[in-house]
Amino acid sequence: MTTSLPALLELFDLTEVGPDHFVGRSPDTSLIRVFGGQVAGQALAAAARTVGEGRVPHSLHAYFLRPGIVGRPIEFRVDRLRAGRAFDTRRVSAIQDGRTIFEMSASFHVPEDGPQHQWPSPVAPPPDTLPTMEETIASDPEGWPEFYLEWGSVDIRHVPAVGSGAAETVDGTTGSRQVWFKTSAPLPDDPILHACLLACFTDLTLLSVVLVPHGVLPRHDGYQMASLDHCVWFHRTPRVDEWMLYDQVSPSAEKGRGLAQGTVFAADGALVATVVQEGLVRPVPADH
Repeated sequence: MTTSLPALLELFDLTEVGPDHFVGRSPDTSLIRVFGGQVAGQALAAAARTVGEGRVPHSLHAYFLRPGIVGRPIEFRVDRLRAGRAFDTRRVSAIQDGRTIFEMSASFHVPEDGPQHQWPSPVAPPPDTLPTMEETIASDPEGWPEFYLEWGSVDIRHVPAVGSGAAETVDGTTGSRQVWFKTSAPLPDDPILHACLLACFTDLTLLSVVLVPHGVLPRHDGYQMASLDHCVWFHRTPRVDEWMLYDQVSPSAEKGRGLAQGTVFAADGALVATVVQEGLVRPVPADH
């Protein structure tokens, strides 16, 4: 579990066991499989260990191939696909018991000068006016999974679907939801660490938005859900120990799969990252 910040940071402190070969922990959890965001963040950390100083991740594209075994270590093998003057590209395979459970391509870039623009940050109530995750679950234990309580290292504030600035909307075709998040305490000034944690955190709440148009609570009773792929584009340097607004929307669900998109904004309105994920959204028969 990652109930403390030291436990969270330990997950991303990978052990190097050979050239471009690393091992990371997988903590015990109430989930039946390893949390995908953890694997994505660890894979990015492994890739970053093989690139030169000053290069930061600008994108990752990942596929979740098999369920990970909870509580068992995960191997990360890195292939150096490209080493250029401005860009480095890496492929990372996550392996348990000789089976590949996850594949990711990640690209790193030396920041350069260029034109600048961005979408404006959406309207949302300030995070300190919203209930904590513990308070949210306590007020509606039937609607929220207790899994969020395992992430005490992350302060998550869901914007409620009522009142001014309501962020959860349903118009019959799409649904949206907003979430504020940050770590529970300050972190070291390491841009790679912040990027790895952002990759992890963006998987915590995104897929749930697929069921918003269908009136299904975040506990997802009646559905089997799992991330299939996950893509992140890092536009600006993230700082995940400061409040970040995660604006999420689901454009489509069809054939047992749902698509979700998210944009991550810093508290000052800077667009930090864009996230796209498709996940399995499979109704569970009533007799199960």
